[in-house]
Amino acid sequence: MHVRLLRVSLLILPMLFMLLLGTGLSGASASPSADDTAASDASPVASDNAETGCQLTKPPDDETLSIYGLICDRRESPRVPVPDVTVLVKDTSGNEIGRSVSGPDGSFVIDLPGEPINYLGKTYAVSVDKATLPDDTEPEKTDLKIAINTDTDQPVIFPVGAAGPGAEGKLIQAIQLTITGLVFSVLLAMASLGLSMIFGTTGLTNFAHGELITFGALVAFAVDNLDGEIRVGGANVTIIVGVLAAFLVSGLFGWVNDAGLWRPLRRRGSSLVAMMIVSIGLSIFLRNVYQYFAGAQARNYSQYAAIEPWEFGSLTVTSRDVVVFVVGMGVLILTTSLLRYTRLGKATRAVADNPALSSATGINVERVISIVWIGGAALAGMAGALLGVTQGFDYQIGFKLLLLVFAATVLGGLGTIWGAIVGAFVIGLFTELTTLFIPAEFKYVGALLVLIVVLLIRPQGLLGRAERVG
Repeated sequence: MHVRLLRVSLLILPMLFMLLLGTGLSGASASPSADDTAASDASPVASDNAETGCQLTKPPDDETLSIYGLICDRRESPRVPVPDVTVLVKDTSGNEIGRSVSGPDGSFVIDLPGEPINYLGKTYAVSVDKATLPDDTEPEKTDLKIAINTDTDQPVIFPVGAAGPGAEGKLIQAIQLTITGLVFSVLLAMASLGLSMIFGTTGLTNFAHGELITFGALVAFAVDNLDGEIRVGGANVTIIVGVLAAFLVSGLFGWVNDAGLWRPLRRRGSSLVAMMIVSIGLSIFLRNVYQYFAGAQARNYSQYAAIEPWEFGSLTVTSRDVVVFVVGMGVLILTTSLLRYTRLGKATRAVADNPALSSATGINVERVISIVWIGGAALAGMAGALLGVTQGFDYQIGFKLLLLVFAATVLGGLGTIWGAIVGAFVIGLFTELTTLFIPAEFKYVGALLVLIVVLLIRPQGLLGRAERVG
């Protein structure tokens, strides 16, 4: 009887936590959301326009829902507006909703026809007609996605720079994309390492791993929305505490997952296929829970929502990306060192290699699996929190990343520690660098093609071991 009560308690615990999480998120409407995401995505610094010669002005409040914005030439100092540029708004089917032309001050306003409520919860593409730009210029981004979740006017900014189709421009662009790819690869490696550890010790293909990533982002966001700032020595460390909380609470959530669901299924002798199907159901369930409590809108943390980049010639790097990369690499190095040199790490590798033999030699296999679940979930949660720092997040951030996590894990070799990391860096860098040649919307396709080609040549993955079957 007490065992059943324990299981019920373990299943109720995450629900209670989500209730508390929802309480913190419900007060987040005043914090940066999809509106800020569109503006900050197009321009790293949207707050200094007045000082640099371009000023984003909000249109007067009325009954009409509008998308307004600014087109500035960042080659000049101070920045100067770019007039007579056509901007279009289209729905997900490609149908034009509205258009406008930038005025002498570079600003434009596109009024969306009909009632504002008809646009809520939908995503639209805001794009620049490149044919109307000056001949020697090219926007950093020609298309922006904007999710409308409130009935307030939506801001966007299009910075314009020198056109760079030549070899030198392509080289600079490639270096810039490599920097972006390295930051993304570190976070992808953290998430993939957690998945690989769980698969290696249990054999479970966990389709709910993406929701562990999202869970970490939500925990950090809940901390970020606490009343007041968390300060140490006068410095605002709210987001640092949020990331640490994501790591710790996600580890606890991983233990609850294992103790309340996966361990009972293992003891009942459930097949791996049945457990995989359970993980798909768990993924759908958790995604809906997240949406219920956190909403469907895109969100940003209060810190790093807009930040001045460091400029090295034509290259730009933000302190945010440097911090995320260093922290991510530190976590990867620490995790791999623990797995390689500690007794627990050796026990984990032994269980992954042969659970029955490990048990016969005195290793507590279930205890090792529980610790692996804690560590794997903690890594995934921290990756989700850091992803939120670099690019914002929504309730599906982990689900959207899951395919790349699987691709990195399989490419490197299922169940191998270094394989997951190497695979993540290959996928992460390739994903970013392919945008030099193909539209950004198709960049994941190229990464998956690499996965297919490598597996055709080396089915066990880059660092996996070939095994005899049959």
